[in-house]
Amino acid sequence: MPLTRPTVLILSNSAAFVRQVAAHWPGDSRPPEFTILEKSLVHGLEGCQYDLAIADAISSKSHGEVKKAIAEAGRPAILIHCDPSLPFSQANGSVVELYGKSGDGAWAAMAGVLGREILSRSHAEARARDAETACADAQAEATLGRYMIEMRHNVNNALTTILGNAELVTLEPGLPAKAIAQADSIRNMALRLHEMFQRFSSLEKELSVVARESGKASPVRATASGK
Repeated sequence: MPLTRPTVLILSNSAAFVRQVAAHWPGDSRPPEFTILEKSLVHGLEGCQYDLAIADAISSKSHGEVKKAIAEAGRPAILIHCDPSLPFSQANGSVVELYGKSGDGAWAAMAGVLGREILSRSHAEARARDAETACADAQAEATLGRYMIEMRHNVNNALTTILGNAELVTLEPGLPAKAIAQADSIRNMALRLHEMFQRFSSLEKELSVVARESGKASPVRATASGK
């Protein structure tokens, strides 16, 4: 399944700001999709779907308001500010602040590099979560499989009793045809269940053979790699 492209939300009322962000984004095998949103709509971020926000506060007096809104959204964000009294770069939770001035493209290049790294990390974390979920599902299925294999002897013993009694019922003289047919159905169903559990035994043997073969092959590969 192809990986979906990440989405970068640009919060700005300035066409120049948007152009600089897009123009300075580093080359990537998975370039993001850029979506533009006016800063007047910054308080509606909870309903937006995006992986990273880049907000414009270079020439705005609403630095604190924009910062609060993107922080409350809880997704990774880069805020470009123009306050020289603040550090050139600092991180506050999910928001990274960069100092930039209007007309200076240096901030855009840094925002592009930083943004790409943020997206790469988010993608890696998502893949790790998917792998953990898949591993947990596999472990649950393995536990169920082990339980079924361990219980097959008890089930087979019970099925043997059912089969024996069904055979005795069908041999009982004087039984009506309906009772004989019902006993025969019980016998047939018990045989089908017995075949199913026999398949479990076959699978266990096949898996044991595969495990032994894997164990034999490992030392050979280790020796070859050691050479």
